Amino acid sequence: MKITTFNPQIMTKDAEAVAKLFEELGFERRHTKKGIGMLDVTGIRMKDVDGNYLDISQVDKLPDKDMVAIRMNVEDFDEAYQLLKNHGFSSVYGPHAVETESAKSTVMISDSGFAINLVQHIKE
Repeated sequence: MKITTFNPQIMTKDAEAVAKLFEELGFERRHTKKGIGMLDVTGIRMKDVDGNYLDISQVDKLPDKDMVAIRMNVEDFDEAYQLLKNHGFSSVYGPHAVETESAKSTVMISDSGFAINLVQHIKE
């Protein structure tokens, strides 16, 4: 399994406030995507001058607290999905992935509670 990107991701009900905090810490917005998946997520991709990435996701249907995950981009979604399932992870979307024009993804939760946002970018 080849991992192409690996960075922290914050899932929150107030992405703008979190993004402003990280802008003060030296991160810049790279792009924003709206209307992702059935949870209607807005994703903000940020990067600092040292090349560190951070993703911030506006998820209005979260419980009371923010959630921190690892974003893991891979070359083969199905292979990585199966590997995580074999280690006890389950998808928050059930057996379905979120598919957009540019990516296939799902958030996988371990039995102990940590999350990996599994993503494969679709290449043209």
